Amino acid sequence: MTALDRPLTSTPSLARPSRRTWVGVLVGVLLAVLGLTSLFVGVSDVSPVSVLTGGADSDAAFLLVTSRIPRTVAIVLVGASLGIAGLIMQMLVRNKFVEPGTTGVSEFATLGMLVTMVFLPGLAVVGKMGVAAAFGLFGTWVFLRVVRVVPVRQLVLVPLVGIMLGGVVGAVTTFFAYRLDLLQSLGQWSQGSFATIMAGRYEFLWIAGLMVVVAWIAADRFSVIGLGEEFATNLGLNYQRVVAVGMVIIAVITAAVLVTAGMIPFLGLVVPNVVSLIIGDNVRRAIPWVAGIGAVFVLACDLLARTVRMPYEIPLSVIVGVVGAALFLWLLLRGRSRAH
Repeated sequence: MTALDRPLTSTPSLARPSRRTWVGVLVGVLLAVLGLTSLFVGVSDVSPVSVLTGGADSDAAFLLVTSRIPRTVAIVLVGASLGIAGLIMQMLVRNKFVEPGTTGVSEFATLGMLVTMVFLPGLAVVGKMGVAAAFGLFGTWVFLRVVRVVPVRQLVLVPLVGIMLGGVVGAVTTFFAYRLDLLQSLGQWSQGSFATIMAGRYEFLWIAGLMVVVAWIAADRFSVIGLGEEFATNLGLNYQRVVAVGMVIIAVITAAVLVTAGMIPFLGLVVPNVVSLIIGDNVRRAIPWVAGIGAVFVLACDLLARTVRMPYEIPLSVIVGVVGAALFLWLLLRGRSRAH
């Protein structure tokens, strides 16, 4: 029998790319396109033509190197690291509806910033980040203790407990800031924006990027932790040590983003849930997806903030908050309908 005489069903067919592969390619293309677009969108006229024709000493090239490239890099680092922080928080709490902004961690870090303004006004930025990280670490511990003590029967109620905890801490912070006439100074940290990012004012975000690498190294342990303390202990893991590593990752990322760009809500909640719908709950597989989709999400929102000016640039936290809150409500309703 010749090859032409064989039935068509016996010939091996080429494997078609899966839907996950196409989504991954789309995320990569969007990240590249939005990243390049971010370099040339803004108030000042910077275009590829002006950079190439003006030379290395032109105003366009200077603005590109000093402002646009640092801003784009900062956006990517913030989107990737906050998404990872939300993913780790969800593994620690074993709940899909939590992230640093809905557990009080961001509010505790902001309280740390207020403490530095009052008692250590001349402290360097790295010192402020350290204090904010310490307060964020304490806030993470407090939330985990509250969740353990308070009997919560429904998963959708856990973030509400965190929001109430954050509301109390935020009210205390606002009260003392008002009494000490620091409310306006504190306001610049509570609203996320990349308008002031330039060379020399974003480098601490690389520490958040380092925490992403640490999360990648410990990814398998976080996956096991997400199955429960008893299961992890039976497998020989030091549960408390892994939880402590996760808390440090969350606190450092939150503090680095806070002192650089301010608070950006709901990002760490929405992105990991979207990734979970695509590829599941394996942390090692999810980390690249969370980092990529988080960076794309923040890039898109920042471009919208720069494009729609009334008459000034809209704070990024406003756009992310509106979109993230809508997605958060959808996730809550979706989880509640599944529970029934």
